[in-house]
Amino acid sequence: MLQTAARIQRIKPSPSSMAGQRARELRATGRDIVALTAGEPDFDTPDNVTQAVIRAMAQSRTKYTDVGGTPELKAAIREKFRRDNGLDYAAGEIIVGNGGKQIIFNALLSTVEEGDEVIVPTPYWVSYPDIVLLAGGTPVFVACPPKEGFKLQPADLEKAITPRTRWLILNGPNNPSGAAYTREELKALAEVLLRYPHVWLMTDDIYEHILYDGRQFATMAQVEPELKARTLTINGVSKAYAMTGWRIGYGAAPAPLIKAMTKLQSQSTSNPSSISQAAAQEALSGPQGFIAERTAIFQDRRDMIVSSLNRIDGITCHVPEGAFYVFPSCEGLLGRTTPTGNILKTDEDFIMYLLDEENLAVLQGAAYGVSPFFRISYAASMDQLEEGCARIKRACAKLG
Repeated sequence: MLQTAARIQRIKPSPSSMAGQRARELRATGRDIVALTAGEPDFDTPDNVTQAVIRAMAQSRTKYTDVGGTPELKAAIREKFRRDNGLDYAAGEIIVGNGGKQIIFNALLSTVEEGDEVIVPTPYWVSYPDIVLLAGGTPVFVACPPKEGFKLQPADLEKAITPRTRWLILNGPNNPSGAAYTREELKALAEVLLRYPHVWLMTDDIYEHILYDGRQFATMAQVEPELKARTLTINGVSKAYAMTGWRIGYGAAPAPLIKAMTKLQSQSTSNPSSISQAAAQEALSGPQGFIAERTAIFQDRRDMIVSSLNRIDGITCHVPEGAFYVFPSCEGLLGRTTPTGNILKTDEDFIMYLLDEENLAVLQGAAYGVSPFFRISYAASMDQLEEGCARIKRACAKLG
């Protein structure tokens, strides 16, 4: 009988991916499921991007490309970094992968040895700790509580650093909390990192353009140029450009790291899809005005859902500063009894109750390293969100 490798036993399936699959399966049985689980904009990919792909196919741009991305897409990425972030990278300091997740995977597998530590602030995107574990490393979790705006504090970062620390992973705007770091907050973290030259920084900027209330985005290599030589800046086209299915992410870092990551990719997936690269090139180089328009729509949804949730007894919801998630606490509901006599003991109990009682799919905070919370994606229509809030209110009203 085939035995799976020990490295596979260290990790679990992605909770967000599995939740989306479960919602689709339940719909197929005829249940009226409202699924607010997917980190996927409900907007269409911009027309100029899809037209660029049609042109690329007509030009037979359907062959293998360079493993780490086409020269044309790398040039567009370099220009994006100059335009949006004031950062200058050479072509040899850029890699393109099959989504941002592959960039993270490549980096950690290329640099982390058995026993190395990677600092992961909580709440975290579900894949960070599992990729660290797959690489043989140890995730070191640092709590970022609501009272701190779900943001990593310099003193807590310094306490977590040891001689075995290899990386800090920093994600902002954050999935799932929506926390976004200001330049000043990044500068304070940079002052800590400058004291520990053996620690590298992985900054996941995938929600860069989805910020609210006039906030301005900043990334660490821009804020503290001295850290650029040990920073991997990760981004992609999935969120801002509504291109999740195109599977294009990219990273910028010193050339030796990019070379190692490209070597690994050459023996795993090789190059990303040629036509997806053409799409990403057009997305980054073409008109950008629609991003602000869509972000304004996201902000309206945020305001509605935060207001609705905070009117429900037992739920408290922090106002996210970016991304398209809310991460409310359900602590006030624990200990209460469902209509079938079950006592809610955990956030997972609560989200299963919502699914069973009201056909509403959301995600438990435990999947993101923090309980008792739950995550709702508002990358969905206002009608769906209003219906979702109504279902939560009904479910909570039924609790004893």
